[in-house]
Amino acid sequence: MPQRDIYHSQVVQALIQDGWTVTDDPLHLSYGGRNRYIDLGAELPIGAEKNGRKIAVEIKSCRGASDIYELELSLGQYRLYRHVLAEIQPDRTLYLAVPAFGYEGIFKEPVGQLVIQRDEMKLIVFDELQPRITQWIP
Repeated sequence: MPQRDIYHSQVVQALIQDGWTVTDDPLHLSYGGRNRYIDLGAELPIGAEKNGRKIAVEIKSCRGASDIYELELSLGQYRLYRHVLAEIQPDRTLYLAVPAFGYEGIFKEPVGQLVIQRDEMKLIVFDELQPRITQWIP
């Protein structure tokens, strides 16, 4: 099992507060004999007026020694997981969860915005001090 990110419990609580049900902790992916784990799987309960949505959430603490190195790792992981999910769970949308200070840092800089736009990266921005989601992008 992979090691949990330092913000794991905050993101779980933030998703629950936002109306999501955490269904997988972690979400196991197996493709071509290789196993990977995305931090969380969640879904919105099916309501009378909306279909249930399923997401996968990879959590990043953005606390590495180099912001650009963390961005490179995040992008590579995001791409890999998105491709595998498209093959084995196409009904699930991948999000990268980042703390507000991380989003306000490298992700708001031109290189971060370029990555988000070109790779159509979906982000959940969360408050690292309180368990709440501050932004869904897009």
